[in-house]
Amino acid sequence: APLMDTVPPQVVPGADPSARQLCFAWGPAEVLVCETLFGRAGGSRSRAGTAARALTGSVAGTGEGAPSSSRVFVVRRDQDIYIQTLRKLFNESHGIFMGLQRSEEELAGKSRKAQLVQVSKNYRSVIRACMEDMHQAAVSTRDPALQGQYSTQVSILSAMELIWNLCEILFVEAAAAGPLLLRLLDWVRLHVCDVDSMVREVLSSESPSKHKLFWNVVDVFVLQGRMDEARHLLSKEASANPTSMNMYKILDDLMKKMPVPSLGNTQTLTELELKWQHWHEECQRYLQDGTFASNPHMESICKILLGDEDAILEKKELMTTWYHFLVTRLLYSHPTVKPLELRFYAQSSMDLFLGGESSPEPLDMILMAAFEFEMHQVIKECSIVLSNWWFVAHLTDLLDHCKLLQSHNLYFGSNMREFLLLEYASGLFSHHSLWQLGVDYFDHCPEYGRVYLELHIERIPLSTEQKALKVLRICEQRQMHEQVRSICKIMAMKALRNNRLGSALSWSIRAKDAAFATLISDRFLKDYCERGCFSDLDLIDNLGPSMLLSDRLTFLGKYREFHRLYGEKRFPEAARLLLTLMTAHIAPCSFWMTLLTDALPLLEQKEVIFSAEQTYELMRCLEDLTAGNPDKQKFQDDDVETTKVEMLRLALARNLARVIVKEGTVEGS
Repeated sequence: APLMDTVPPQVVPGADPSARQLCFAWGPAEVLVCETLFGRAGGSRSRAGTAARALTGSVAGTGEGAPSSSRVFVVRRDQDIYIQTLRKLFNESHGIFMGLQRSEEELAGKSRKAQLVQVSKNYRSVIRACMEDMHQAAVSTRDPALQGQYSTQVSILSAMELIWNLCEILFVEAAAAGPLLLRLLDWVRLHVCDVDSMVREVLSSESPSKHKLFWNVVDVFVLQGRMDEARHLLSKEASANPTSMNMYKILDDLMKKMPVPSLGNTQTLTELELKWQHWHEECQRYLQDGTFASNPHMESICKILLGDEDAILEKKELMTTWYHFLVTRLLYSHPTVKPLELRFYAQSSMDLFLGGESSPEPLDMILMAAFEFEMHQVIKECSIVLSNWWFVAHLTDLLDHCKLLQSHNLYFGSNMREFLLLEYASGLFSHHSLWQLGVDYFDHCPEYGRVYLELHIERIPLSTEQKALKVLRICEQRQMHEQVRSICKIMAMKALRNNRLGSALSWSIRAKDAAFATLISDRFLKDYCERGCFSDLDLIDNLGPSMLLSDRLTFLGKYREFHRLYGEKRFPEAARLLLTLMTAHIAPCSFWMTLLTDALPLLEQKEVIFSAEQTYELMRCLEDLTAGNPDKQKFQDDDVETTKVEMLRLALARNLARVIVKEGTVEGS
C-alpha cells in the first residue's frame, strides 16, 4: 500500500476544522496552518485574501461579521529534535555516521563485515546511553507531564534498540545457522527485562529456594537458555530438600550436557544435530520413565528441554513476548535453524503466543518483517511508526554500506538511503544549532544533497555575525557562490540599518557587490562632511585591492590615504594625490568643493607645494565647479559657499604668484 494510505491523521491542538476552514503553507521543515474567515458553509469572499490576512495575524471578521482573531499554528514534522535529552543521540550518531562514510570500503570479506558490525554496535550504544539518560530524567523530575514524556521516549528508544539489534544480527552480521541462535538468545536476554526485578528479589532473599517465586526464576533462566544460573539455583533447592537430590542430579546432568552451538568452527552442524538428537532422546527417556513425576516443577522443566510447545506456552507470563517464545522454542526444538527458515517459525510463534486474544502491535509487525528478511518493509513500517527520521536514516545508510539496498530506487529518481538522509537532515535544519550536523548529511547525498543544502542554508536565521560567518565558511568551502553573495548582502543590509558602516562595507566587499559598496562609500563620505573625521579607519586603511570594486570605494580609500599623507606631513605626495582625485574624475562632483577646501592648507604652507601647472589645474577645477553647477544661482546666493570660492581664488592666485617668482628665481640662477 502507498505510504500515505497508512499515515495516521495528525490533530492540531487548538484548531477547530469543524467550525472554520483551515489553510496551510509548506515550509522546509514546518507547516504553517491558519484559520480562515470561512465557516464550513463557505462564502463568497476570496479565500486567498482571507488566508493572507490570517497569516499576517490581523484581526478579521467572521462570516457573520463578528470580530475574531485568526490564529496561526506551527506544525513541526520532526518534534524530537527539540527534546534536549535527545541531543546526545543526534550529536554522537553524527560522528559514527561520518566515520562510516570515511571508512575504507576496500576492506573485503570478514574484515569489512566486522567493521560494519562494530559501527552497528556503536549506534546501539548511543541509543542505550540516551535511554539511560532519559530514564534518569524521568526518575528525577517531579512534573507528571514531563515524567510521562520521558517515559514515552524511553519506550520508543527501547523499541528502536530492539529492532536495530535484530537487524544487526540478521542483516549486518548475517549470522549463519548455529551462531544465529546464540545471537538471538543474547538479543532476548538483553531486551526482555520485565522479569529482572523478580530475579533480584529471589536472589537477594535469605533462603531463595523457599521464596514463593523461586521456581518462576528457575523457569526464566531455563527459558532464556541461562543454564549455569538455573543449575546454581537448583543446587540450593537440592540442599534444602535432600529427598529431591536424585532428581536434581539427573536434571542437572541433562542441563549440563545440553549441546549448544559454538561461535567458533569447533564442530559442524551435522555433529551438533547428532549430539542434540542423542541428548533429546535421553531427556525423552527420563520423562517417560516418570523420573520427575513426583516434582511437577522439575517435570515441567524437562518438558521445556524437550521443546514441548504446550509446556513452554504455560510460562507465557514469564516470557511476556512472542519473540521470546520464538527463541525459546528454537533453542529446544531446532537449535540449528537457518536464517531463511526463521519466517515460518516466527509467524507460527506469534500466532500461538497471541492465540487470537490480541492483535499484533506495530512493533510486532516490524519484527516480523525483519524475521521475513523484508528489509524495505522494516524501513517503511519504522518510518510510519517512529516519531523521527533518525532511526530509518541511519539504519538504511548502514544497510546500504552492507550492499543490501543497491537495487532499490524510488520512483522519483533518488535511492532510499538518500531520500531518508535528506528528510532527516532537513529536520535538523529547522533547529537553531543542530543544522550544522545536517550539512554533513547533505554532503553525503550525491544526487540531491547539494540542491537541498543550497535551499536550506538560505533559510538559516542569521541572528549574529558569528553565526553568519559560520554559514559563510560552509558555503565558501563548497563553492556555493550565489549563497555567499546572498548572505553577505543580508548582513551588509543589517549592518547598514544599524548604522554600522564599517561592518556593512566589509560584508559588501565580501559579496563583491559594487552598487552596495558605492552606497556605503557615499555614506562614509557624507558622515565625513558632517563630522569632519572618518569612522572605521582600520578598515578603510587596509582596503588594499578591494577598493577597486567600485569607483566610489576607490575614491574613499584614496581620499583617506590623502589624509594620512597630510597627517604625516608628506605634503607634496598629498598634493599630487589630491589633484589626481579631481583631474581623473574619480571624485564625485558633489565632493569637489570639499577637495578644493582640503587644498587650502597646502596652498597656505610656507613652502610652495603646488607647481604652476598644478595650480592652473586647481583653478580650472574651481571654475568648472562654479560654472557647471546646475544650482548656480543658489550656489551664488549661499554666503558660505561664496566665501569659500573667494578664499580659494585668493589662495590660488597668491600660490601662483609665489610659484612664478620661485620658478623664475630658479631659472635665473
